Amino acid sequence: MKQSLQLKFSQHLALTPQLQQSIRLLQLSTQELNQELETILQANPLLERADKNEDGSDVSDSFVPSASAPETSTPAPEEKPRQEDFGEDYFEFSGGNRWEEGGNGSDDDSDFSFQEAATLTLREHLLSQLKLMPLSERDQNLVLLLVDAINEDGYLEQSLEEMAELLPEEYEVDPLELQTALKLIQHLDPPGIGARNLAECLCLQLKALAETTPYRDVAMAVAQHHLPLLAARDYAKLRKVLQCDDAALRVAQQLVTQLDPRPGSKFTHLGSDHYIQHEILVKKVKGIWIASLNDEVVPKLRINQLYAGILKRNRDSSSQYLMSQMQEAKWMIKNIQQRFSTILRVSQAIVDRQRNFFEHGEVAMRPLVLREIADELGLHESTVSRVTTRKYMLTPRGVYELKYFFGSHVSTESGGACSATAIRALIKQMVNEENPKKPLSDNQITDILSKQGIVVARRTIAKYRESLQIPAANQRKSL
Repeated sequence: MKQSLQLKFSQHLALTPQLQQSIRLLQLSTQELNQELETILQANPLLERADKNEDGSDVSDSFVPSASAPETSTPAPEEKPRQEDFGEDYFEFSGGNRWEEGGNGSDDDSDFSFQEAATLTLREHLLSQLKLMPLSERDQNLVLLLVDAINEDGYLEQSLEEMAELLPEEYEVDPLELQTALKLIQHLDPPGIGARNLAECLCLQLKALAETTPYRDVAMAVAQHHLPLLAARDYAKLRKVLQCDDAALRVAQQLVTQLDPRPGSKFTHLGSDHYIQHEILVKKVKGIWIASLNDEVVPKLRINQLYAGILKRNRDSSSQYLMSQMQEAKWMIKNIQQRFSTILRVSQAIVDRQRNFFEHGEVAMRPLVLREIADELGLHESTVSRVTTRKYMLTPRGVYELKYFFGSHVSTESGGACSATAIRALIKQMVNEENPKKPLSDNQITDILSKQGIVVARRTIAKYRESLQIPAANQRKSL
């Protein structure tokens, strides 16, 4: 076979560094974008944030359409002061062969300064109450052992017998001692802490109520022995086993359902709030719904004039680093501009199609898919997907993710289509208006929608109902 050289011309798409950066920035949320910018600003001396002049105009000729983004997250709390668990010393079981003494009993008033109350963990909250009690050294050790075994929901999952067996033999801990220590913990705040199962947790909370609370004993019996019947809404059997009337059962049910099944969770999730910053504002101007950028989240960037001047005066081989940094800074400014311009274009296209939603609510939501927006704006469908993910819109009806306005559709008898969001809104409305003694079944909801011209299968209604976290008809039945 003879070898030869041939020339061949072809076209293909190459992902340049600028294009890769543009795609990456487009899919970031506002918080992630700010973090990315901080990293880039620290690494690139040619790029900096710009401020506004006194007259409110922009400083530089770079992309500065708005004020710089404010801090959207709460400031990090200052370091907590050390917790003295029991007076001057506290004791912890080290997991080795002995009880170890730890902690620091010194109080330095000279370091006192006014601070906001620090966020306490569940363990710190319990120990802050226990250290006020006159406990012996052995009782302190046992209490600390149990506190450390309580999970984030406030439950003691390990049995007392197992805990006693795991301890070294020289301590000779009897399960009855652990039982006494557990009772002490179960009298602490929050009520229900230290329970070993849901029934015990609810009973502890009911015991914390005043003895004069109406039908507290009935609620105690329900929580202790008949939770499955209550969950199944089997009120006839409940009345029979409890030997009570509808009024007593109704009050007992209210007492049980208002209890907290996870008493420790409020300490676990403190400080873990997720903050949402909207990129788009939607307002009605002269009868037309208009989308605009939220100036507070658009970064305001410019080229550092000092380094730019140095680079302009010295264009030799020694300035190659600054030249590359200048090019990257220009790319970043351009890509930020393109990012927010694309978000605004997509948002306005969504608003134009969903104007009935802004006028009348979820029931007026029309079906919409990514391809419709992509075809109108000349974008790729994947680009629209990136734009609408974790980007938010502030409307007179609330804050919504851009993805919220897209949804599948079902056919109507007239040949049109109804969006899944509108059907969910109708289901929710029907459930809210139903007779609680005779809740609507999925088949009945299907028939009602069919009479309105919306053809939808029963299993689809069940799927939408479950997505709304609405229980089945037999679970919604009440006295």
